[in-house]
Amino acid sequence: MDVKNQIEHVKQAGVIADGPKRVLVIGASGGYGLASRITAAFGCGAATIGVFFERPAVKNRTASPGWYKSAAFTRAAEDAGLYAANLNGDAFSAELKQATIELIKKDLGQIDMVIYSLAAPARQLPDGSLVRSTLKPIGEPFEGATIDLNSGELRAVSLEPASQQEVNDTIKVMGGEDWELWMAALLAADVLAEGCITTNYTYLGSEVTWPIYYHGTIGKAKEDLDRAALALAQPLKKVNGRAYVAVMKGLMTQAASAIPGMSIYLSLLFKVMKAKGTHEGCIEQTTRLFKNMFVDSALQMDESGRLRMDDWELSDDIQTFVKANWSKVTAENLMEISDFAGYRQAFLQMHGFDFPGVDYEAEIDPEVLMPLAFGE
Repeated sequence: MDVKNQIEHVKQAGVIADGPKRVLVIGASGGYGLASRITAAFGCGAATIGVFFERPAVKNRTASPGWYKSAAFTRAAEDAGLYAANLNGDAFSAELKQATIELIKKDLGQIDMVIYSLAAPARQLPDGSLVRSTLKPIGEPFEGATIDLNSGELRAVSLEPASQQEVNDTIKVMGGEDWELWMAALLAADVLAEGCITTNYTYLGSEVTWPIYYHGTIGKAKEDLDRAALALAQPLKKVNGRAYVAVMKGLMTQAASAIPGMSIYLSLLFKVMKAKGTHEGCIEQTTRLFKNMFVDSALQMDESGRLRMDDWELSDDIQTFVKANWSKVTAENLMEISDFAGYRQAFLQMHGFDFPGVDYEAEIDPEVLMPLAFGE
């Protein structure tokens, strides 16, 4: 249902005539990655290759949500006569990079656009060691609150500042290094088409979230994306290519749901943006981004060269509401002062639940097959 709804949105938005026709999405099974793949396929008519790490069903154990979403996308793309290939495995590995390159050469020749939207808690390095990311403040402790999704209760959150090693490890996992490695491998293999564009998604957010986000470990990792985009400019000149970091709005993603304090911020944000008619989910954001990039030539770029898609979120009227109510939220007024109900529904829908018209009591076969060019 989620994939179907996103496809319908893209179709209703209209054809993106000058969009890319051969697209690689790294981190393609959920959030902005999946939305980008859907926009490319059903908005641009693009052949797409999706790289992800998802779990198929085993006996009576269901598959991961991303597996079902990717399978649904693949069926829909094939029904529409669109090429869609999938590789399931560790995107950080040299093995999967090489398998992707071989698939591109065999089926598509070259790629017009590379979207890097990988969200992973850990990364295995070539020497076999494992580094993990952390969500911590830097320099001083963080004191705040979060909302219990089941009870709606506000709970105090206290986090000690990260060590330098934790900062370094978070950058290693969530920063721009692997994006650079992918682009270097694709360039060396001559599978990037003339004028190829690559994008990586980031989030800057509001001042009220900066202590745990922008000024925390994850913020340092996001800063490294800016470094990587600049570093990619020179090698991409070989194909007259461009590298962009796209700053997206705050919404429900796997990463956002794990960050302390974001539940309150997003609940307030959803409330005011829905009231103003400017609320967007992943598919609305990626569709607007693609239209700005390939149709309207209306790219909004900041002084650092980032594409800004968070303009509606950061408008004065939106942020005035959030800041005025940030410290007023209580368990008693939560449902009135914020859109916690919408936030909770977004969380459930991210995992495949709470879609209108779906009979969740019906008997189903959890095993859903999906063709894979790599992995199991």
